[in-house]
Amino acid sequence: MWKRLTLLWTLLRGDARQLWFALRHPAAPRWLKIGTVLVVLYLLSPVDLIPDAIPFVGALDDLVLVPLAIRWLLKRLPPEIAAATRR
Repeated sequence: MWKRLTLLWTLLRGDARQLWFALRHPAAPRWLKIGTVLVVLYLLSPVDLIPDAIPFVGALDDLVLVPLAIRWLLKRLPPEIAAATRR
């Protein structure tokens, strides 16, 4: 289990860094900024698919949905911005 969490953290950290650079790019599309704000609001919101009051399982939806949402946003980047963020 710890190995999976470590892998998830590594992927999320890399994707979060790429998202950060994409947001700072001068040609970043508006939908990227709105999508990022929505992901952050979901993380901070007390309303979740699975309530956080349920031990361990409550945080599971955040651990799965947030990386998926970030990866989904990154896959829709225009090619020139995606190439610039990978450098």
